[in-house]
Formats: sequence, structure tokens, C-alpha cells
Amino acid sequence: MKKFAILLALSAALSAPAWAATETVTLSIPGMTCGACPITVRTALQRVPGVEKVGIDEAKKQVIVTYNDSKTNVQALTRATKDAGYPSSIKQGERNHG
Repeated sequence: MKKFAILLALSAALSAPAWAATETVTLSIPGMTCGACPITVRTALQRVPGVEKVGIDEAKKQVIVTYNDSKTNVQALTRATKDAGYPSSIKQGERNHG
């Protein structure tokens, strides 16, 4: 019976979505011009399910977002910033698999 339980547990672990991955993308947000802007952008992105980390570079007007790609995508991230009043775009060459 123990072997069956071990096989069942192993089967369940292996059947979990193997294609889910942590992704990192850098978003350019040129409208981030004041001290309150990064707070608003960070809050909007943190509310997106699947977002794990948000890093802000105020000087470059960029946001680095780490997220679970089985729960969200870049379109949802850019929509969140746009809905908060800060349209964003992907900085070319900055999307990485984590």
C-alpha cells in the first residue's frame, strides 16, 4: 500500500503544469514624472494576480516586473498600468525567462 501511495503522490506531482514559468519583463513608462507616480504604478501591478515582484527605476522611467506566466501575461501588466493612468510598453530586449 505504501508503494501505491508513493506512486500516486509522484503521479500528482508530475501532472502539475510543467509549462508555468517565472518571467521578467521591463516596462517603459514615460508618464512616470512625479514622486507619487511609482507608488500608483507599483500598486496597480501588485494587484495583478501572478505578479511576484515589482522593481521601479524612477530615473529611467522603467518598471521591472517578475510574474508567473501561468497566471498573467504582459498584456495584463500593460493594461494595469494604462488603467492606472500610466500607459506602458515593453522595453525591447528586456523580456527574460526567470
